[in-house]
Amino acid sequence: MELSLDRLTKQYGRKAAVDRVSAELGTGVHGLLGANGAGKTSLMRMLCAILEPTSGEVFLNGKEITGMGAAYRNLLGYLPQDFGYYPNYTAMEFLLYIAALKGIPKKIAKKRAVELLELVGLTEVTDKKIKTYSGGMKQRIGIAQALLNSPEILILDEPTAGLDPKERVRFRNLLADYAGDKIVILSTHIVSDIEMIADDVLLMKSGKILLQGTVPDLTRQMEGKVWELMIQPEDTKIWQAKATITNLRHEGSQIILRILSDTKPDEGAVLCEPTLEDLYLYYFPTKEGVM
Repeated sequence: MELSLDRLTKQYGRKAAVDRVSAELGTGVHGLLGANGAGKTSLMRMLCAILEPTSGEVFLNGKEITGMGAAYRNLLGYLPQDFGYYPNYTAMEFLLYIAALKGIPKKIAKKRAVELLELVGLTEVTDKKIKTYSGGMKQRIGIAQALLNSPEILILDEPTAGLDPKERVRFRNLLADYAGDKIVILSTHIVSDIEMIADDVLLMKSGKILLQGTVPDLTRQMEGKVWELMIQPEDTKIWQAKATITNLRHEGSQIILRILSDTKPDEGAVLCEPTLEDLYLYYFPTKEGVM
């Protein structure tokens, strides 16, 4: 199974939210990584066929997806960034309602809902109203509804927002297990979520795909650009003003800076092993140069 994106574009007035994106997405987890406003959500909504492209097309195994209609939608599971729910429904009532909308027979839907509530760790609150849930619990319900129809194509927009570290680990393990023979597209700006499970990473900026590859392939591009430097505390502000600093830690009476630079920033700087976070911050530096 393969999704092919051919010069996919979404224009809002003069602004191109998605700008002639072409990519091939096969089975496995594809991490769509970019800052807020990079165009990730518009791209995913077009992949779900709920947002019409200004130009360009999406194909599934050679068939254009809008022409497939319900046959394509039946293959989809989708968790939008702002997922809606009925606050007075219990978790079970909500999943059964979504299952009915998806055309899943009631008997199968009940069994699937029970399985998914256990999978996302909500069995003990199945009969409590969603309005009583924490933000992380609501997000887990969103993940469960996206999986109800055992989709062949699972599209998740910022799925780990609101999850605590333990919940994020549970979700990553769930996703890695699910993606064996499915297409999973995961959008986030949380680098560690991508780094841990993505088979393929697409770095998106200003509506374009800047880079695509495996985590090792992409981090290799940062070799020779990541440095550590020991400085005196009083020099910290000077370095913050003139360099992209991705980490700062105290070591005794001194400070160790992790610096992104195409050239050696100082005689005392030493090269470090790059990470995906280094790559991300290289393309999305903060205004202050410090993350």
